[in-house]
Amino acid sequence: MHRNAILSLVTILSALLLGSGGARGEASFAAPATASELDLMKGFPPPADKQITRRNFMEAPQNRWAFQHIREIQPTREIYRGSGPVSELAFKSVALDDLEVEISDGRRVSVSRWQSEAYTDAMLVLHRGVIVYEKYLNGMTPHTQHVVFSVTKSFVGAMMLALIEADLVDPALPVAHYVPELKQSAFGDAIVQQVLDMTTAVAYSEVYDDPDSDIARYGHVFRIWGAPPANYDGPASVYEYLPTLKKKGEHGRAFHYVTPNTDVLGWILSRVTNLSVAEAMSTMLFQPMGAERDAYLWLDASGREMAGGGLSLTARDSARFGQMILQKGQFNGRQVLPAAAAERILQAGDPAPFNRYYQDPWFEQVGYAYHDQWWTFNNAHKAVSAMGVHGQLIYIDPVAQMVVVKFSSDPEAESDINETDGPLVYHAIAEHLMKRIESEEKIR
Repeated sequence: MHRNAILSLVTILSALLLGSGGARGEASFAAPATASELDLMKGFPPPADKQITRRNFMEAPQNRWAFQHIREIQPTREIYRGSGPVSELAFKSVALDDLEVEISDGRRVSVSRWQSEAYTDAMLVLHRGVIVYEKYLNGMTPHTQHVVFSVTKSFVGAMMLALIEADLVDPALPVAHYVPELKQSAFGDAIVQQVLDMTTAVAYSEVYDDPDSDIARYGHVFRIWGAPPANYDGPASVYEYLPTLKKKGEHGRAFHYVTPNTDVLGWILSRVTNLSVAEAMSTMLFQPMGAERDAYLWLDASGREMAGGGLSLTARDSARFGQMILQKGQFNGRQVLPAAAAERILQAGDPAPFNRYYQDPWFEQVGYAYHDQWWTFNNAHKAVSAMGVHGQLIYIDPVAQMVVVKFSSDPEAESDINETDGPLVYHAIAEHLMKRIESEEKIR
């Protein structure tokens, strides 16, 4: 998730061909084709032009299939759900499809129409701990694990806060105290809290159509675009890559979204716990919260996890995670996260450093702050969110007592329909649910 990232030419062209981005008029809109309608990966073997590989899975429309099948394309590590019973989720359906919301271009659209425009694969709403809305599209099901990209960061951030509360990590100590291998890197003299808040001063570019950019080298490590070019002689693993990043500026001054910050946190977490990130996620989160399915994390060639964006899991387990935080860390009859850690996540955060580096309308009007690997939206409820590119989200509204999960396969890494209009839709749903409860209570 990087608001100022320049999309690759392939992604831009795909977005234009599929009618995403730009003007989205009522008359011109056609619902995007599903993976099944596109005949992707059908047949044994599929025709060459319908096959999805490491080379094309991030492109549209191939991503319509790929985001639900990452482990069939990339190496992954299991996040074991455990052998205990699945935690129960209560259901009480509320009709939300026809709820109309005014979005950023001035149109009033129904939730259902917006979902279609936003390339939605799944959307789930929990209100007061009860699933009031659950919808699956594009072939997705309740048991399907969907990649959530930078939503992963918020899971890692929650685990780091738990380690801080357990006095296993001191947020005021420099990164090099825990990972001496990073002493000479940009992160060496940054304190852990600055890494959590992404206020590290790193010379870093996330320009996706520049083969020499830092994000391109990060992509080569995790084979995001397949094998690196023949002339690539850079790092082959994330632990080789992180020490190459250099400092530029002063730590702590401004929020600068740099995905490797979270990979640094993953390294610290593993060093302290002696567990892989996947093992830690299993024992600290998935097993105690009674997850419904195993999840999995994307690996580099050396078997190290992409802590900055490699998680795939179900919508219901995402909802369990969000509800656990909303309930101050309690879920499934257990204190999954320390209450102080969950309460900290739910705080709005400090807006002062948020747009010192990024001065654009999204950071000034839609976003409010970023802390501990979580975003805060600039709405009346100061909802906090885990967000990932191509429309992935866990949205927690502490005022409305609501959690929204949204999985998508948007052709654009960052689009107004998901990142600007989405928060308007979620806030309108929150207001609707609050009014509904108020009316029911008056009747009683």
